[in-house]
Amino acid sequence: MNNFNGKNIVIGITGGIAAYKSADLTRRLKEAGAEVRIVMTRAATEFVTPLTFQALSGYPVSFDNDEHSATSGMKHIELARWADAIIIAPASANTIAKLAHGRADNLLTTLCLASEAIKCFAPAMNRVMWDDLSTQVNCRTLIEKNWFQFGPASGSQACGETGEGRMLEVSDILARLEQCFSSGELQGLNLVITAGPTYEAIDPVRFIGNRSSGRMGYAVARAAREAGANVTLISGPSHLPPPESVTFISVESADEMKQAVFDNLAHCDIYISTAAVADYRVESVATQKIKKTEDSLTIRLVKNDDIISLVAAQRTPPYIVGFAAETENVENNARLKLIRKNMDMIVANDVGKSATASTTGSGSNQPDIGFNSEYNALHVFWRDDQTAGDSPILSEQHFAVARKTQLAKQLITLIANQYKLNMTQNEKNTA
Repeated sequence: MNNFNGKNIVIGITGGIAAYKSADLTRRLKEAGAEVRIVMTRAATEFVTPLTFQALSGYPVSFDNDEHSATSGMKHIELARWADAIIIAPASANTIAKLAHGRADNLLTTLCLASEAIKCFAPAMNRVMWDDLSTQVNCRTLIEKNWFQFGPASGSQACGETGEGRMLEVSDILARLEQCFSSGELQGLNLVITAGPTYEAIDPVRFIGNRSSGRMGYAVARAAREAGANVTLISGPSHLPPPESVTFISVESADEMKQAVFDNLAHCDIYISTAAVADYRVESVATQKIKKTEDSLTIRLVKNDDIISLVAAQRTPPYIVGFAAETENVENNARLKLIRKNMDMIVANDVGKSATASTTGSGSNQPDIGFNSEYNALHVFWRDDQTAGDSPILSEQHFAVARKTQLAKQLITLIANQYKLNMTQNEKNTA
């Protein structure tokens, strides 16, 4: 599995002769399918020109904030939200010291402080600077703050000395960075995930559908796969490419999705329903295109089966996670839906805000969320005990606005933790 395909990665480049290696790092990440943005410190531009990285990444290079810069203002927030991972390579002793102590005096350190993405650094410096106690303490501090340290390597250095302090070779950095996306939290478990809309036919050319893009479901499927799960993704119509290394099943209608779910439910450990399944279908689908001959047209709709309720009604159901796309009373509606459909967890989001702002401006720094957006905000509720009555104890967690790929990773961690607690409780109850 290529863990870089579709990932958004910021490469931070600081002052040091090893900056030339970052050109190859940029090229190889792009070849692996990643989107790459470059942030350089002013010192870094003395070693390699920004034009080199612009040509390799396909995007302008970002520099330190100042009032005259095109990258001033909220650029650090934009990049912090955009990134799935930040890798500083080379990471100078000075930048490591700043990050360890929470200083934010340039664009690179500011966006690192503002981001919840995976963060990595590849030290590169003279061997004596590397051996200095301050540098060692600073590196340990970053590791304690959940940074991943790559290297350094040992060998000849540009200063003519030999010892530890060389930046790792690009192939080694890539291997370690790829591992950062693989958590193993769901290792070996079987997940069935539904995503996207369903289309209910009116006639051979028309249908009733909804605005779901499938982005959240596809992101959850990929995050689950990276967590080690065996994933079956059942998707309604979507323009998105299927994630790598998952079993992908394409469907159109709610009935087709129901059939696909139950065809794959036998060995399912966790069922995640992100799909926006149509509540109703056309009672009698026309066999030929309906002609525009009358001033009005009446179409009778009948209710579709509720897939998630049918899954929950199984004798030994999997751990069930549902989604609630709401336009009002989001939290209360989600709680009621969890109880009514006997789910273990529900993920609520406000799709009523999906067309209120732009991710790039229009007077607002808050990204658009919901359908067709790359961003979302989630409110998650789950059962805090094993009672299945009308008033179960619920816990909750809010995930602030972030890219759906980042939210999916956070959500999978929560699901994995709650699934394990649920299994432990079940074992106690049957002991």
